[in-house]
Amino acid sequence: MSLAFVFPGQGSQSLGMMAALAGVSPIIQATFAEASAVLGYDLWDLCQNGPEELLNCTERTQPAMLSAGVATYRLWRERGGAAPDAVAGHSLGEFSAVVAAGCLEFKAAVALVKFRGEVMQAALPAGQGAMAAVLGLEDADVEAACREAGGAEVVETANFNSPGQVVIAGHAGAVQRAIDAAKARGAKRALLLPVSAPCHTSLMAGAAEQLRQRLAQVPVKPATAIAVYGVDARTHQSAEEIRAALVKQLATAVYWSATIRTMITAGFSQFVECGPGKVLTGLNRRIDKNRDLKMLALEDPASVEDALNAVKR
Repeated sequence: MSLAFVFPGQGSQSLGMMAALAGVSPIIQATFAEASAVLGYDLWDLCQNGPEELLNCTERTQPAMLSAGVATYRLWRERGGAAPDAVAGHSLGEFSAVVAAGCLEFKAAVALVKFRGEVMQAALPAGQGAMAAVLGLEDADVEAACREAGGAEVVETANFNSPGQVVIAGHAGAVQRAIDAAKARGAKRALLLPVSAPCHTSLMAGAAEQLRQRLAQVPVKPATAIAVYGVDARTHQSAEEIRAALVKQLATAVYWSATIRTMITAGFSQFVECGPGKVLTGLNRRIDKNRDLKMLALEDPASVEDALNAVKR
């Protein structure tokens, strides 16, 4: 076992995403059409033509990123790419990962993430929540900046992405104060992210409970590949454990660095990013610089061909 697939979440979306891959195979737009039938609007048109503000609304971003990850994975398999031995997804990307691992049907996952986005957005009115990336500080310093900035509002660490990169989230005013506090502590950069809801914070507790109730009604099958979950950087196999992990991560931090280290320790040395861009590939390279690891991203037709030739089984 050496091949792992990773799936990005919110923040990797952009207008025009997936257009280059759509020129390679009709399976890309077919996947988006399948999602559109569930959603009741043209998801492909939104991703290509916007408006960008609507694409960045979490209830639209989530189906878009799920579909992008699954469409890319389907293209990989259509082109003869090997099935992964393990999967992991960053935040929302876990839903793409469990679809790839055979745990959830794609259409069911589309309906789930649509619901997930709606309850997340309803948890805090638009404009009142925010997320930001803090670069160049130790984890403990970011946590201290959040404690300093919170006051009567919430700002918490949301994603431990790689050494020197932590995402914070909460009330918009508190996030901005935490950005200022992080810069005062020596952060190289601290910038707002194009996400409209404060994911992975205690502000999402109510949304997580609603998702738990909804997930209880959805069939979940055993995984065909090892799945490592960001909520605790561990594998979960039973349907109950998978549901619990998908729910818990909505209101608690995502430990991406630890997730990738778990997979590396288990012997995985080839990581393929499945979705628009190469954000996770960049993060993964920074998580472990000392081993001979292969990090690939299926971001365009050329990179798909390169990965097909590079991956060894």
